Amino acid sequence: MGRVLIIGAGGVATVAAHKVCQNPDTFTEVMIASRTEKKCIALAEVLNKKYGTKVKTAQVDADSVGQLISLLESYRPDIVMNLALPYQDLTIMEACLHTGCNYLDTANYEPKDEAHFEYSWQWAYRERFEKAGLCAILGCGFDPGVTSIFTAYAAKHHFDEIQYLDIVDCNAGNHHKAFATNFNPEINIREITQKGLYWENGKYIETEPMEIHKPLTYPGIGPKESYLLHHEEIESLVINYPTIKRARFWMTFGQQYLTYLDVIQNIGMSRIDEVEYKAPKADGSGDAVVKIVPLQFLKAVLPNPQDLGENYDGETSIGCRIRGLRDGKEHTYYIYNNCSHQAAYEETGMQGVSYTTGVPAMIGAMMFLKGLWSKPGVHNVEEFDPDPFMEQLNSQGLPWHEIHDGDLEL
Repeated sequence: MGRVLIIGAGGVATVAAHKVCQNPDTFTEVMIASRTEKKCIALAEVLNKKYGTKVKTAQVDADSVGQLISLLESYRPDIVMNLALPYQDLTIMEACLHTGCNYLDTANYEPKDEAHFEYSWQWAYRERFEKAGLCAILGCGFDPGVTSIFTAYAAKHHFDEIQYLDIVDCNAGNHHKAFATNFNPEINIREITQKGLYWENGKYIETEPMEIHKPLTYPGIGPKESYLLHHEEIESLVINYPTIKRARFWMTFGQQYLTYLDVIQNIGMSRIDEVEYKAPKADGSGDAVVKIVPLQFLKAVLPNPQDLGENYDGETSIGCRIRGLRDGKEHTYYIYNNCSHQAAYEETGMQGVSYTTGVPAMIGAMMFLKGLWSKPGVHNVEEFDPDPFMEQLNSQGLPWHEIHDGDLEL
């Protein structure tokens, strides 16, 4: 049915590529491209051997609109799956507009020089995509992504009015490392060291980082300390569901992780500005002054999230706890997915956090190619019909569960 281009070759892209190859009736041609083509070639070899596909590869610098345009013009994909870095969302969207390609990503744009993310930069492309007759699907991972679709499903089937929304993200797995992040360390640390932000009574309320926290009980896992963070899906959900009085995002962290994170911040390794460093010249003729970004250097020495899967045990539990009205009566609703790190690794070679993002990205592209999510413009996932996506979650490895009128703890 369609030709897909996957940009990126990290953990999420690896999972998405496996799932794409598992659905050849939808994805008839596949190309993987990244800055380092040898990573794409290695992944393609695994995929071709496992699924009998003929995955193509290419080298592209996703920071370069020119290089992206050249690649898109030569391959002509029906949809581009941007599974690179959030820094590159705008360059890839720009290239899609220039070449008439549809677009999908899993995280909203974030400038390199500022630890800040919001949808305004990408929403600014709405009119251009509409005029071009192209579709851009934003935030099609798990959170953002599935959590927004869970919300849309709840609004469609279980509530006349959603009033309180809490998105809860628990990773109860153990990778047996002293300190490691489950996705790109640079993005991860930037995200969780920001100030918290939540929506209440028509306005955003800012908190200090990790200021608000409480234990929440996760199905099959038990109680885990959960911390209020700023997360991008809140921004679109309170617009698309204006009855929401309060919307918050919570994520679990172990004490050891938080201790290491505190040290990283205190010694300046979470900085994103350049610092000068004197490094000895190779010829021994003295020192050369080089500039490094401490957080980028830290990323280089931390464990690669792609390499965590083999010894990762336990599971994730991510979902939405919702309170609102149906037929004038108050009801609660908890919808969630639990994902085993080991099961994810056995299927794709990646751990559960990559799996829970890569699978929804594939399903979103499938929705587009099947004509189920295909309106011109720039859209967050909750703006589409949730039902066919929800059906695919159950059949593609991320089954969901519901608890009606239980204690939300929030």
